[in-house]
This record gives sequence, C-alpha cells and structure tokens, in this order.
Amino acid sequence: MVPKTKKIWLDGKFVDWDAAQVHVLSHTLHYGVGAFEGIRCYRTEDGGSAIFRLKEHVDRLFASAHIVLLAIPYSHEEICQAIRKTLAVNGLTEGYVRPIVFIGDGEMGLFVKTNPIRVAVAAWAWGAYLGEEGIKKGIRAKVSSFNRHHVNAAMTKGKINGNYVNSVLAKWEVVKAGYDEAVMLDTEGYVAEGSGENIFIVRNGFLQTSPLTSILPGITRDSVLTIARKLDIPFKESRFTRDEMYIADEMFFTGTAAEITPVREVDDRRVGTGKPGPITKRIQEAFFDIVRGKDALFAHWLDVLK
Repeated sequence: MVPKTKKIWLDGKFVDWDAAQVHVLSHTLHYGVGAFEGIRCYRTEDGGSAIFRLKEHVDRLFASAHIVLLAIPYSHEEICQAIRKTLAVNGLTEGYVRPIVFIGDGEMGLFVKTNPIRVAVAAWAWGAYLGEEGIKKGIRAKVSSFNRHHVNAAMTKGKINGNYVNSVLAKWEVVKAGYDEAVMLDTEGYVAEGSGENIFIVRNGFLQTSPLTSILPGITRDSVLTIARKLDIPFKESRFTRDEMYIADEMFFTGTAAEITPVREVDDRRVGTGKPGPITKRIQEAFFDIVRGKDALFAHWLDVLK
C-alpha cells in the first residue's frame, strides 16, 4: 500500500491526495501511451536531503515522451521545480518520486489530436523495493518465459507506460512460483534485464552488463559503471547468456527502486557463494556513500533541497 502524503502536483498546481483524479476515459488508461520516471530523494549525512541525479531523470522523462510523440507542456526546469516542491510540501526528507505524463480524456480511438497532455508528480516514503533483507543478503531470481520487447515491437529506450505490461506479467509469473524477481531475455535469447532493473554479473573479477541494445538505459546502471571506473574494477558491456549467470561469481540488479540488490540464486542455482560478493559490496557501499552525500567527487549528482 502506498503511504498517502498530503499533496500531488497535477497540471501545474497542488491538489489533495484524494482529489488527484482523472476521467475514466483518459486516453492513456485505455491505450498505455504515456511516460514516467522513478526518482529517489535521500537524507544526506549533513542532515539535509538531496535528489539523486534529478537532471538525468527529467532528461529521460522528456526523451521518453518525445519517443511516443507527447509534447510535455512544461519546461525541463518547471518539472524539476515541481519535483522539489512536491517533496517539500509533503514534508518528505527522503522518499520516492513518480512524475508521469499522460494523455487526458476527449477523443477516443488510436489517433487523437485534441486531448490534453497532462502531467502529475507524486511522492511518498518507500523503502527498499526488493526488501531490506534482499539488499543485505541477496534475492532469488528466475528467468521468465516472457521476453524483453523486441526493439521494433516496442520503443525500448523509453520508460513508457504500456511497455510495463510485459514486466508485470514476468513479475507475477516468478513471484507466484516463489521467487523474488524476474530475469528477462531478449528476443535472441540473451540476458536483457529484470522486470524493472538492469542486471550485472561478475566473473573472475570482471564486471559485465548487457549492452544498450534492447534495454532501458538505466541511470543507476550508468552510475554503477562510473563507480566501477573510480574503483578500478574492469568491466564490459556485452551480451551474455542465461547459463553465464549460473556460473557467475556474483550478480546484482540495479535501479532507482531496487538500488543495488544482490542476487544469491537464479533458476535454483546458487550464484557464487550464495552471498553478496566482494565487488557487489564495494559498489553497494560506494553507491550509498554517494547518495548520502559522503563522496564529494559525486556531489554534482545530488540536487540538494534548500
């Protein structure tokens, strides 16, 4: 259950949580054409708060909207300000932010010209997506029977509402089978990503992640690659197969919601020792130091709330 906050920013103004309603004939509700983001705000060690990589998230929101031909009726900075103000008005010093762009009601059918493009920003307190225990000890994953979208069947570079039906089906499938998260293969059979995360494996001290062929360009994924450079951890972006996960020394998911979540088992095979490995731990520690404002080298990633 999402914990209620006081206000949601909707089309340029704040409305009460329960008053943030849309019409049942809103176009996006029927056809899935919309774009959204997931953003986190963290408490920092100096007692303040900072939004992690706000600019990059809002850039991706605009890129996603552009891919599906939605013209956001606000500037980049107006959306950034709406996100900052939504956290402030709700008294959140730490939490998750969900901006969403969607087509409102008016015409129906696949091609509409006059429906308004609407924007909302909500925020709430949200802990570890895959559980605090998962962050510490790792989770169990399973390869789903649902493939990641083909690049010409869905626009895989956008965080687009309708694309996530596929992810929902994959997540339901594996959770009902007793696992924590899904691994999705691309349409050629290579490891793509989780239902809402990017995937990394480690073997012989080498970090590897799927290339940006059919996957969403994750902002946490990019952060991990930058952290790996700083820590002198060798890495490559290249395809790998499901059985390469089985023989990996370490494996972890990355994402705004998932943060850095180790995988201790995949398809009933233990990954490495069955515990978070040394490279995963180093990256995890560096990541949480950065978001908490403990690493001055990455201060430019933090949008400090005044």
